[in-house]
Amino acid sequence: MPLKKELLDILACPQCKGDIRLNETGNGLICDKCRLVYHIKDGIPIMLVDEAGKIGQ
Repeated sequence: MPLKKELLDILACPQCKGDIRLNETGNGLICDKCRLVYHIKDGIPIMLVDEAGKIGQ
């Protein structure tokens, strides 16, 4: 279940409040500034810094 563009437009990184983007596979949201990926489970983005993964790991 892909995220709607309207939702992507209003979401921000909870750590730096910066822009996020959908990753190539569509299962995570990436903050390039913080180098974090927020996972999407069952169509729901998990926007918790403690649950985010580091990019490149």
